[in-house]
Amino acid sequence: MIHTLKHYWGVYTRFLSTCFAAASTYRLHFALLIIMDQLFYFSMLGSVDFLYNHVTKIGAWNRDDFMFFIAFILAVDHLHMSFVSESFWEFAFDIRTGKLDFVLLRPLNTLFSVFARQIRPATLINFVTPWGFLIYFGKRLNLDALGWVTLVPMVLFSLVLLTSIEILVSMLMFWTVEAMGINFLRIQIQSVSRWPEFIYRGFANRLFTIVLPILLVASAPVYFLLDHGRWVWVASAFGALLTIWVLIGVFWRMGLRAYESASS
Repeated sequence: MIHTLKHYWGVYTRFLSTCFAAASTYRLHFALLIIMDQLFYFSMLGSVDFLYNHVTKIGAWNRDDFMFFIAFILAVDHLHMSFVSESFWEFAFDIRTGKLDFVLLRPLNTLFSVFARQIRPATLINFVTPWGFLIYFGKRLNLDALGWVTLVPMVLFSLVLLTSIEILVSMLMFWTVEAMGINFLRIQIQSVSRWPEFIYRGFANRLFTIVLPILLVASAPVYFLLDHGRWVWVASAFGALLTIWVLIGVFWRMGLRAYESASS
């Protein structure tokens, strides 16, 4: 077990060093990505701040509650854009061109090789804004010891849940082949997670919490961090994660059977 983990860590560090080398080649692009990320972070925070210039509460949340939520999802987004996002576009290219043949032949878990090999260094080093605001608003809300201890694990859990949902959606690429639409669908689904669960009502709420539990990505951990008595939300999100992993395994095998490789 330890040997396997060391092996995969060694492979991942190679992925990381290769991506840093490639990113440093195009310095202007590297700088523009940093600026773009900063504009995104401040536009998200600014949108909520603007709303609270006109209202005192949205649902049961005051300004600090909602800003903490936004900072939390920005921290998740920072890790997602750094370590995962680029791989979905590469996966679509591999299926369309048949390059997935070579990925399948590697002596690695294919899902790891597909979804972990693309890293965005410009976003990775751009951590001060999302994490700084998360800590700032956590202090404003006087998070207790349990809240601070579980803060980073909750962010990581949200990242895993979000990524798992996106991987499940990306399985559709095996049948569509041209996957531009699937990737934009994935981005739109991701954008739903950037607002708390109580924003949505009726059918939309049930759809995005039960059928496709994207609203649990940030809402469940933040509910727990703000009120530990709401641990059932995290338990529900964990159950959803296990279900999604099972479905990924099923659809991955179905997708490989449907995949028309370059040698077909």
